[in-house]
Amino acid sequence: MSQRDRVSAAAWLVVRDAHTAEDIFQNVALKAMSKPICFETDGALLSWAFITARREGIDWLRRRKNEPVILDETLLEQLEREWADEALGQAGGRSQALRDCLEDLPAKSRDLLKRRYFDGHACEAVAEQLGARLDAIYKRLSRLHQALKKCIETKLEQPAG
Repeated sequence: MSQRDRVSAAAWLVVRDAHTAEDIFQNVALKAMSKPICFETDGALLSWAFITARREGIDWLRRRKNEPVILDETLLEQLEREWADEALGQAGGRSQALRDCLEDLPAKSRDLLKRRYFDGHACEAVAEQLGARLDAIYKRLSRLHQALKKCIETKLEQPAG
């Protein structure tokens, strides 16, 4: 709640409507309180809140297709990256390690992660888009999660140089 203005502002940047931004903030706060997981740091929670507010704002805009989109998608992504960097700054090099590990993945793996997490498609939709079985998508995502976790841990264990 101490970051209410910032999360509301993140939503407002997308929807450009104060009342809708407040509704989005309330939805994000409710989701955060009802999530079955705990965030390890305040930065992780804040990063999640910014991303969730942005996505809810984009969903709101999609439901209102006749209204113009004020900000370009590229600008929104840049803002999200800057907020994530700021929010995760106290997590050391973890966000940079994740970026490095993502860059090292094969293009097909990055595409799968992009479809699922950045584009926000459900696993069923991703499976349909890729012409794959649902269980294969779940297995690939699970292997990617494990590989990214191991890669990040390895990079964080390396001495800074």
